[in-house]
Amino acid sequence: MTKIAKNTICLWFDGAAEDAARFYAATFPDSSVGAVYRAPGDFPSGKQGDVLTVSFTVMGIPCLGLNGGPEFRHSEAFSFQVATDDQAETDRYWNAIVGNGGEESVCGWCKDKWGLSWQITPRALMEAIADPDPAAAKRAFDSMMTMRKIDIATIEAARRG
Repeated sequence: MTKIAKNTICLWFDGAAEDAARFYAATFPDSSVGAVYRAPGDFPSGKQGDVLTVSFTVMGIPCLGLNGGPEFRHSEAFSFQVATDDQAETDRYWNAIVGNGGEESVCGWCKDKWGLSWQITPRALMEAIADPDPAAAKRAFDSMMTMRKIDIATIEAARRG
């Protein structure tokens, strides 16, 4: 019997839960696809034998993809925030999401092709906007507000003034 986590994030998809789970597992470390459950009978958005749910892990976080149909869409009210250590890691995740049918947003946010929001957030950005010097923090924050993907060198230059 498969062990079920006590608390799992359930993400609603319109038939693409398995594709999304496989993309996340291939893109992020400490990520994997677990059990794929097929519907034992027809359901509102599918037929018997279609993929109903997929258990997967994204960077250590247990998730369940539910192929619930077109009724509900993802929104920015939920996002995964990925802390990155350098520009290469920031670029790798950003480019994987945006380059696989996703779209850019602002301030380090982007959406994958299934509409799920991601914050690709360099640790350097968080340190800069938490700078004990309020003027340095504001310069870094103002710089971030003009960006799509975060550019660490530009943030650090703004922080220094």
